[in-house]
Amino acid sequence: MRVVEAFRAAYGASPQTVWHAPGRVNLIGEHTDYNDGFVLPFAVPWGVTAALTPRADGVVRLLSLQASGEPVTMATREESAGWTRYVVGVLAMLGDRVAGADIAIDGDVPQGAGLSSSAALEVAVASALNDVHGLGLTPMELALLSQRAENDFVGMPCGIMDQAASALSREGHALFLDCRSLGSRSIPLDLAAHGLSLLIIDTQVHHEHASGEYAKRRAECESAARKLGVPALRDVTDLAGALGLLQGDERKRTEHVVTESHRVEALVGLLRAGAVKEIGALLNASHLSLRNLFEVSSPELDVAVEAAVRGGARGARMTGGGFGGSAIALVPVERLEGVQESVSAAYAERRFRAPRFLPAVPSQGAHRVS
Repeated sequence: MRVVEAFRAAYGASPQTVWHAPGRVNLIGEHTDYNDGFVLPFAVPWGVTAALTPRADGVVRLLSLQASGEPVTMATREESAGWTRYVVGVLAMLGDRVAGADIAIDGDVPQGAGLSSSAALEVAVASALNDVHGLGLTPMELALLSQRAENDFVGMPCGIMDQAASALSREGHALFLDCRSLGSRSIPLDLAAHGLSLLIIDTQVHHEHASGEYAKRRAECESAARKLGVPALRDVTDLAGALGLLQGDERKRTEHVVTESHRVEALVGLLRAGAVKEIGALLNASHLSLRNLFEVSSPELDVAVEAAVRGGARGARMTGGGFGGSAIALVPVERLEGVQESVSAAYAERRFRAPRFLPAVPSQGAHRVS
């Protein structure tokens, strides 16, 4: 394995453990996680593999095959920067339970596609540390720890969805997650049995949450909840009444969050009833809400969704935090080529960078690599 060979070359010995954690794509339920709502992601075939051996001296040595290829050594956790902050943040959240570590990282999550490579990195490292130190943390506890690393150490106010999907997902299933209770259920998602495929359309536009727009949306949702006197927007039961008390952006954000959580529950109901071909309308409605009410889409995402549906997709939507990244399209297998041609032609007509197409296959969550 490439990451093990790199570990040996850098540190002169084999790693004590190797863990893989996947990225994720979200079928539906966008920007609902930090509003205590419902989400329905699943793990993708690409992820991050972490080879690790603990150290007792507090020193952290990190090697990424996607970075310089040379180890970065940190005597203190304050020395971390860039991608290393996600790893060091996990160590920081574990506190006195761990000291230092020698770590090698290899990843194949398409960068900038909104498939949550950061969560995959955090969960892979957290899982490896949990394993080698015998901490006994559950997958959900590892997800929560990884989320805290990103919130408190990196400074990105993400919800729990990405880390939970990476840690808990099962092959062939989507993860129905209640982001308040943290209760979850694996929902079978066998698209091929219904002659369907879920196509990821990578717009090749790098999404940049650090611009502040993601944090701004979260702040707007929290402000709206305070004005409505509820713990979170998930608790709004009278949507019409709530909208009458709000104005401007907070009104629009609230309408999206409440209706999006309802769409998640409706889609789960369709999947459990075997009506997989009928979920496309919910995907379309989700995209319109994200575009018009939550305002996190982009021209490239809108064109991808419109061209995919025009080319024969049963439904499509942007996925992830927005402002770039990827869209997903539910496509009959026999129309895959036509959908890709439709999107590619629409991009070429507008002189957008050519999109990349990836198959979204529900994959296994974090696991030890033998």
